[in-house]
Parts: sequence; C-alpha cells; structure tokens
Amino acid sequence: MPMPTQHAADLMTAAPDRLRAATDEGVARARAGIEEFLAAGDLPAAEQLDLYDEAVAAAMNVAHQMSVIRNAHPDAEHRSTAEAASRDLDAVLTEISLDERVFAALSALDLTEAEPVTVHWVTRTLRDMRLSGVDRDAETRARVRSLKEELVRIGQDFDRNIAGDTRTESFSPQELAGLPDDFIAAHAPGADGRVEISTAYPDKLPFLTYATSSAARERLWRTDRLRGVPANVDSLAEMVRTRHELATLLGFPNWAEYATADKMIGSAGAAADFIERLSDAAADRMRADYAVLLERKRRDDPAATAVEAWDGTYLQDQVRSEQFAFDSQAVRPYFEYTAVKDGIFDLVGRMFGVSFEQRTDVPVWHPEVEVYDIRRDGAAFGRFFLDMHPRADKFSHAAMFRVVVGKAGVRAPQCALLCNLPRPGERPALLLPNEVQTFFHEFGHLIHHLFASDIAWSGLTSMAIERDFIEAPSQLLEEWMKDAPTLAGFAKHHETGEPLPAELVEKMRAADEFGKGLFVRQQLFYSALSLGLHTAGPDADAAGIERAAQAAHSPWSYVEGTSLFPSFGHLGGYSAYYYAYLWSLVISKDLFTAFDPADLAGSEVAGRYRDAVLAPGSGKPAAELVSDFLGRPYTFDAFEKWLNA
Repeated sequence: MPMPTQHAADLMTAAPDRLRAATDEGVARARAGIEEFLAAGDLPAAEQLDLYDEAVAAAMNVAHQMSVIRNAHPDAEHRSTAEAASRDLDAVLTEISLDERVFAALSALDLTEAEPVTVHWVTRTLRDMRLSGVDRDAETRARVRSLKEELVRIGQDFDRNIAGDTRTESFSPQELAGLPDDFIAAHAPGADGRVEISTAYPDKLPFLTYATSSAARERLWRTDRLRGVPANVDSLAEMVRTRHELATLLGFPNWAEYATADKMIGSAGAAADFIERLSDAAADRMRADYAVLLERKRRDDPAATAVEAWDGTYLQDQVRSEQFAFDSQAVRPYFEYTAVKDGIFDLVGRMFGVSFEQRTDVPVWHPEVEVYDIRRDGAAFGRFFLDMHPRADKFSHAAMFRVVVGKAGVRAPQCALLCNLPRPGERPALLLPNEVQTFFHEFGHLIHHLFASDIAWSGLTSMAIERDFIEAPSQLLEEWMKDAPTLAGFAKHHETGEPLPAELVEKMRAADEFGKGLFVRQQLFYSALSLGLHTAGPDADAAGIERAAQAAHSPWSYVEGTSLFPSFGHLGGYSAYYYAYLWSLVISKDLFTAFDPADLAGSEVAGRYRDAVLAPGSGKPAAELVSDFLGRPYTFDAFEKWLNA
C-alpha cells in the first residue's frame, strides 16, 4: 500500500511560478503519455491501459491541486495563477477526450481476459468520449473543445464572484436580542455603536435562527440574496447559453438532457418526473408544517398572513423548543468544534478499523489548515487536509475537494475539506446541530474518496461514480449524529465535561422530525430551478424560472428584488442535476436500513458497507454497488417511511 507523498502539499504551498511550471509539466506528461499509449499496440491490454491511465492522471491530479489553491489560498496571485492553470489542465483533458486516435485504440483493445472492473471502466470511458463528441467531424470537435474551454472560464468567474462577495449588514445591539451570549460577545459594536453581521455561514446561520426581530432577520436575508449581483446575472446567462450550444451541437435538445445522460436517472424527463413525485409526496407534510409555523408566528404578530423565508429557520427553532422541549441553544455548549472533530474521528475509526495521525511536518496554504494521515493495520493509506473556517475570498460553502486520486500500488489518495464552521479562538467555537451535520456530511465524502485506495485504475475514483449517487455516502454518515451512543462519546459540555444528556438527544431526534416537509419541498425548489434553467433554452429567463420553481415547490413566497441564482454555487458544478441530493437521499435512507439501530457503529455491517460501496470507487454502476450491500435493488420505501413518520 503506497504511503501518501508530500508532493501535493509542496505544490499547493509553492510560489506562483512553481504552480505554472507544475502545470506545464502535467500537460507535457499527459501528452507524452498519450503518445506512448498510442505507440504501444503490441503490449498486453493491461500495460496499454496503464499508459493511458497514467497519462490522464498526470494532468488530473495537478488539476485537483489547482482547484484547492484557487478556492482556498489566501493570496490573490496564487488564486489567479491556479485559475489559469486549471484552464490549461482542463484543456488537455478535453483534448484527450476528443482524440480520435485514443478512442480507436481503446476500442480496439482485446478485453476478453480482463477483469470485469476493467471492462466496466473502458466501456464507461468510451461512452464518455462519445458524449464528448469524439465520433463527430473535425469541425464539430474543434467547436466542442472551444465551448468546453469557455465553460471552464465562465465557471471560474461564477465561483469567484460568489467567494468574493461576502456582504455585511449593520445592526443595533438591541437587534441581536435572542442570539447566544458567545455570539454577542464575539460581535462587539464598532465606534458608531453598530454591530456588523456578515453573510458568512458562522454569522448568517445563528442570526437567522435566533434573532427575535423579524425585521432584522429580513435585512440580513435580503442582503444575502444580493450576493453575486450583478456579476453573476451575466455569468449565469453566458453559462446557460454556452451549455445549450454544446448540448445541441452533440445532438441533445438541451443541456439538461445532456447532463443526465450518464446519471442513474438517465434523462431530464425522468428527473422532472422524480421532482414531481417527491413534491406530491411531501405536499401534505409541507402544508401541515407550514400551518404550525404560521400559528406560531401569529403569537408574535396576530395580523400575520404568511411565513416569509427569513422567518422559516427562526420559527422552526421556536416550534422545536416549545412543542418538543428542544432548545438548540442548549445543545451548542456540547458541540464544541474540536470535540466534534475528535468525535467524528473516533466514530469512523471504530466503524471501519482506521486511525488518524496528525502531521505537523506537512506544509499548508494557511496556518489554520490541519493535515492528517488515515491509517489501517499500522499503515497510512491516505491523507486529508482540513480547512474548516471562513476567510475572505475562500470557497464560501462546504465541500470535499480531491487532491490526489489513489491507485493500487502507485498512489495513496488525498483530499481536502473546505468548510466555513465557527473558528476556535479566545472563545469556544460552539456549533449548531446543522453545522455538526455539515461536518458529518463532508466527512462522508472524505471517507468515500479515501477508502477507494486500492482501485485498479485512477479513472475508477469514487467521484467518477454517477453524480446523482455521489451524495448518498455523505448523507448516510449524517445519521450517526442523531445516535445517542455516538453523541455520548464526544458531545460533552465545553465547561463542565458533562455528557449531552440522553433525554436531550431524544428531544433533538424528535424535534428533528418536524419540518421534513418544508425541507424536502425547499430542496425540490432548488432542484426545479437547476433543471428548469437548463431545459428552457439559450435565453432562459433565470428570474422567471426561479419565481415559477419557488411557486411550485417552495414553502416560502418569492421575494421581489432578491435572487437566489446569482449566489447558487451548485449551478456551476451540478448544473442541471441538483435533484441528485434528493435522489441520493432516497438511496441513503435505504442503505441505512442495513445497520442495526441498537449498534449503529458495529464494525461488521460497517465493514461490509466499506467493502461493497466505498472501496470499489466507481468500479461498478452505483445501483450494483447498492445491491451488493443490501442484497437487493434499492427502493423508495425507506425514504417514504421517513417522510411520513
């Protein structure tokens, strides 16, 4: 088992001129490797495939590292250099995918003696090349290449406009009423007596959850819904037009059909049907949840006729406190950031038989970044970086970024978590329950990537699985943050050391059941917006599509003068298939049925799950991986039971 190397960390902390040189080297190695592959027709198929795989990996792994730099490095020159480097690396990967010679050579390989996993990989690679347009005429291929390069540039602009647009709103100290003492202490008034609250998650989320003033919440919410405006109004329009041209050039009616052709769901029509199916299934639950919120709002405002978007999180927290005797502020002292991190490490260690070793000798791009090796049977088989707190111009959401794709006997996998959780410092960093859930979620992505350490080919990385399955392993790990024995291991009061009382865990679980209809329908709004933007044609009316999707699915009314789409970062990476979050949730709820509720951390089932679903990466279609673990095809039954419980 190869040890993690320091090369990736050295590159991600190198000077801009070294980034440029590494990019040129990666491009050159990729091109030279492809020529070696094309000249190796007399070698056994496995040796030919290794040449192809390593050529692609030479560019791909550098591209992964550049992605981390452009999303997380604190220096603007590093970020801009990495942006340009990413474009060059993506360009050579597009060049390979459109190379007729490569397609012909892969098609001609004799795979009669090959392992099924190799046959699956080559078959999928040829399919993806056809979807790229490799079998089209030279003029079409040239235009495809140009359009793909344009999409990389536009996507970088779109992401940068979001990351660089953290806004602030000014409040009187009285408008912080309801917020936790530690939050108020960390937000002292300025010289003008006003308090600045930003749209970064550690500010926005507590403010919208606890501030008692609806007018104050509305101001911050409206400010947040102006992020990305006006720059991303134009960027998204350009992105949609370019995607539409590319899709139609390749014979698809629109981008949504093109983007779903290689997913589990298979087509845009099936995605639309899925959205409608879940919307209908959640309708009664949403209406019942909404009625409870409106009734609660009328206690504060007897004349209220509607619940607005800026009321939703606050009122749900109030209902959970009053009707389920669960106060989310009461559990925050038990969710101190470092303790949560250590608790996740302990849980994953017990479930999967691994341990974590912090590495202080590995260079990092920011002083807050931590580095860990993951070990099994005494040997390190992967490495990860934790960059967990907000700062200017950093990726503003939460995600796992690949750093190195593993390959059996060749490379150990590496990845990075970029999140925006509260920062430990003079005061403890106390997390809200949904921030703890975010940590669990992203760590689910992390182990999915790292456990695929013994894949036969770099092209079989976990992230190459159908993208509408990719959220299932991360959503599955979220289930453990509701488990009392799991929480007992790390959820301890940061001052007294008292464990989170079991009765409070039960109240948290019961309270968490409230609002499922609201949650599902809001996710369906995002899904319908994502899909609708990419079925409407090149001149899609983004604001009109957002308004219609919100009216059809969201519990909250559309608010004139605000827009979600300019700061909806998933429109860059997920494009038309945000529905994947709910599609994956259906599968993750089914996967969870295999675990013993009395012993969720039991290593026997967890080990089977690791070996059947996580470790193969994308070595089989996702549906087969799930069936291997469950012993049957997945169904909607567990999801519908959860929704209606």
